[in-house]
Amino acid sequence: MRRFVVIVLDGFGIGAMDDAKTARPGDEKASTLGSILKDHPDLKLPALEKLGLMNAFGKESACMKFSPEANYGKSELMHFGADTFMGHQEIMGTLPKKPDVHPFQEKVDAVAEHLKNAGHKVEIIECEGLRYVLCDDYVTVADNLEADLGMCYNVTAPLDFISFEKETEIARLVREVVTVGRVIVFGGTGNTMDDLWKAQEVKNGRFIGIASAKSRSYEQGYQCLHLGYGVDKNVQAPTILTKAGIPVTLIGKVADIVANDQGTSISCVPTKDCLDHTIEELKKMEKGFICTNVQETDLAGHSQSSAEYKKILEIADEGIGRLLPLLTEEDVLVVMADHGNDPDIGHSKHTRECVPLLIYQKGVHGKTVGKRKTLSDVGATACSYLGAEAPQNGTPFWPVRD
Repeated sequence: MRRFVVIVLDGFGIGAMDDAKTARPGDEKASTLGSILKDHPDLKLPALEKLGLMNAFGKESACMKFSPEANYGKSELMHFGADTFMGHQEIMGTLPKKPDVHPFQEKVDAVAEHLKNAGHKVEIIECEGLRYVLCDDYVTVADNLEADLGMCYNVTAPLDFISFEKETEIARLVREVVTVGRVIVFGGTGNTMDDLWKAQEVKNGRFIGIASAKSRSYEQGYQCLHLGYGVDKNVQAPTILTKAGIPVTLIGKVADIVANDQGTSISCVPTKDCLDHTIEELKKMEKGFICTNVQETDLAGHSQSSAEYKKILEIADEGIGRLLPLLTEEDVLVVMADHGNDPDIGHSKHTRECVPLLIYQKGVHGKTVGKRKTLSDVGATACSYLGAEAPQNGTPFWPVRD
């Protein structure tokens, strides 16, 4: 019985990266954990404290101290910016490729031509001097207005009128000719093109798109797929492990954003549910890999509420506390994050922070793995520990060789 479990507390950074000042000006002040502790010095997370959270953070709080038995380290982000999607691709072993940032205006003609050449009907929609694409009467291709502008394009459709599979085919063609970080294809049922037209918005005079929430896509039958720049599922841990006959289960948001064609993917958001699923899957698995994303920590950061963040951390800590006794001497647990999301930084975006690496293996104590240069070291460690080929990127750190 040898199982490797990763729990990603989404957006739970422990202090700005050294390059934050130049890579994301303003983020050099970021410390997600620091802000929560400043606002809530009474915060007590017994499971994470035992695993070495304060050791990784580098200082103690009024109610949480260093753990002499903990195995710990921390990791920088190799991907550009601070992004959940690319953070998880990096965790799984992808070598991050630097995307371009530009408005869809610069790609309208190339996208339209590529879609026409593939046999699709293409119209150009114009508004306020800006243009975007309508493909096959029901699929809009335009700027994403929710992420940092210019970083993503959205492919949106009402799924009562065109299938998600056909919409995805169109999105994959868009992905072939654009170099922004993500092409996000999504849609729902129960809405119409009229809802999409009503959701059309212009931002900063340079970006035009369909505002996701206003499009009514989320209300029922929602489906979504993220197509990342430079992301190849075949060089990532889930595909490598399942090809080697090793079971893989992805739980929470990671189930929506990481390819796991031959494994089990369980989408859910509530933190307790995510941890409950993790425990259930662990009990069923004799050998394998589980990765769980706790998304509500990130949502608390976006809402700029340290009180909500504290509450979600307490729920996650309780779940991790229930998980620990189920692990054997052969199992490894890594608790980490994918970036920061400081609730007190003054904006609602992610922050470029180092993240904790808290490592638990029953009977192994006091090991340190230092500061890792990439989150991919986790995926590389999982593959190595479970006896599979290495992913594209990363260096194994466990077991520690004395």
